[in-house]
Amino acid sequence: MLPYIVIAGSLVGLFGMLYYAKDTFFGSTKPNLVSWVMWCSADLIGTAASVAAGATWAALPTFVAGFGPLIVIIASLANKKAYWKLGKLDYLCGSLSALALVLWVVTKAPSVAIVFAIATDALAAVPTVIKGWRHPETESSSAYVAGIISALSAFTAITVWTFPEYAFPAYLVAINAVIAFPLFLGRLAKK
Repeated sequence: MLPYIVIAGSLVGLFGMLYYAKDTFFGSTKPNLVSWVMWCSADLIGTAASVAAGATWAALPTFVAGFGPLIVIIASLANKKAYWKLGKLDYLCGSLSALALVLWVVTKAPSVAIVFAIATDALAAVPTVIKGWRHPETESSSAYVAGIISALSAFTAITVWTFPEYAFPAYLVAINAVIAFPLFLGRLAKK
């Protein structure tokens, strides 16, 4: 029964990403490509590290959190007006995020890889968090709300509470909430 909850939660996450990609394709959402490229790579690496360390179904929402950005990137590239202009902070966070990935490759330890993948993902989120506070109209909350639901579903599949099982899902709940919160506040302020 529990894997079905994770599968359902992951499908919610994927649906949220597809909705965000649709908004991106039609230009109502302008994703920060530094964030989305790094989220794709960090979350897929986090998935591989979690599975290598013994995680099972709990790794599925992390996989969706990595695969979904790939869809968003493709949608953004298909609509040249859908991308967000990048600045110095974007490049700095992207560089630090890439450095965290390199450090993971050097260590090759799954738990260390998860820590670096989370650090990579968090650094990649900074430009989007700032953009969400300053320009909430350029974002869609669908991917982030669905990401919370998807990540929460991972906890139903955890039978042994080890770091590789719970670390990335816990982080995904937190970061998606941090990104979604200013979007809701921004929309409320405009009403």
